[in-house]
Amino acid sequence: MPTYHYIAASDAHCSHCKAGFDVVQKMVDDALTSCPDCGHDIRRVISAPALTSQLTRDSNKTLSEKNIEKHGFTQYRKVGNGKYEKTAGKGPATIDREKL
Repeated sequence: MPTYHYIAASDAHCSHCKAGFDVVQKMVDDALTSCPDCGHDIRRVISAPALTSQLTRDSNKTLSEKNIEKHGFTQYRKVGNGKYEKTAGKGPATIDREKL
């Protein structure tokens, strides 16, 4: 379940909602509209998700050319304006936007 961050929506607030607080909710649950401590209006703040895991922390192993090719993917590296060179996998050795 995602964690949502809430803050006070107006000048009327308590120390709990002024500083902001996190709530674990199901995605289908309605957003909270009032602070659980003081009852004043609050709003949910949109923020970037935290996408950390063992896989993203150790990207040298997961994004290595050997690992990419092993799992059937193809990787290209940009070498110029609209030009790409294959570094791993199957497919054409180069891609040139002007020749497409």
